[in-house]
Amino acid sequence: MKSLPKNKIVYVYLAAAALLLLSAFFGILLGATNLSLSGAFAAIVRGDMESPEARILIYVRLPRVLAALTCGAALAVSGAVIQGVLANKLASPSIIGVNAGAGLATTLCSVFGIIGGWRLSLFAFLGAFFAVMLVSLGAKKWGASRGTVILMGVALNAFLGALSDTVTTFVPDAAIMRNDFKIGDFSSVTYAKILPAAVVIFISVAVLTTLSNELDLLTLGDENAKGLGLNTGAARVIFLMLSALLASAAVSVCGLLSFVGLLVPHTVRRLATSESKHLLPLCALLGAGFVSLCDTLARVVFAPYELPVGIIMAFLGAPFFIFILVKGKGGHSRD
Repeated sequence: MKSLPKNKIVYVYLAAAALLLLSAFFGILLGATNLSLSGAFAAIVRGDMESPEARILIYVRLPRVLAALTCGAALAVSGAVIQGVLANKLASPSIIGVNAGAGLATTLCSVFGIIGGWRLSLFAFLGAFFAVMLVSLGAKKWGASRGTVILMGVALNAFLGALSDTVTTFVPDAAIMRNDFKIGDFSSVTYAKILPAAVVIFISVAVLTTLSNELDLLTLGDENAKGLGLNTGAARVIFLMLSALLASAAVSVCGLLSFVGLLVPHTVRRLATSESKHLLPLCALLGAGFVSLCDTLARVVFAPYELPVGIIMAFLGAPFFIFILVKGKGGHSRD
């Protein structure tokens, strides 16, 4: 199992933390509207919460940066877990039905007039979690093999996507929200929308961190893991459930962001380590910084026009995906 020496991996932690802090700083500072941080803080200190600077900082920039950091960490850790469980570095949250489940739930919400607020986030979360539970429980029933999980995820994605297309065919207005949700965006986030997801994400990451040894055993293969006393079927279901919690919580806030769960874990494994005790926290740091940086680019590159952050990630992630596919000859890995 690849890992840098302890004295060198510290530098990777520092670099990842620096990326997170810098991306958060520039995410707050930069945007279509110029913001004076000194002016905003001065207004807050004197209690003038209605000043333009204070309102932009508190109600626009800060929740957006917090959402990007939280969702980035969640998606990256979720991808790392899924790749480890399935022993396939091309795996990502979308492969086990997270995106398709959340997309169908959002489409149905728009049909019934739920176009925003906590209810939309809740139903997106429930849709994603229900989809991955179907895959997880089905995999457990039929032996929980990696091939079974992947094939069930592909089939479920196709089925739920077809259901969403059927709904939008009969209710064309539902396609508008579905398209916005599919792209991924942080422009409409609020503290009320972030808080429930952040609690779920924090708890899930904490639990996964305590299970890092079990995750490492699972990546060794079923026979080796069983020989070391691990119940592989139950462990695989638990890890898939936790990764689903992370990804669905993020999806409920920002929509469907592609490639975060693919690109970040692969980068950490290549540069630093595949040991879960370091892999998971490094993915959280690097994923948070990466998504926040992409969101800032989406706001400033074509200012005053703003691109959805999902488009920026697609431009960055698609070539990277092809590189992994060609170099890895299909994506299978046990490192």
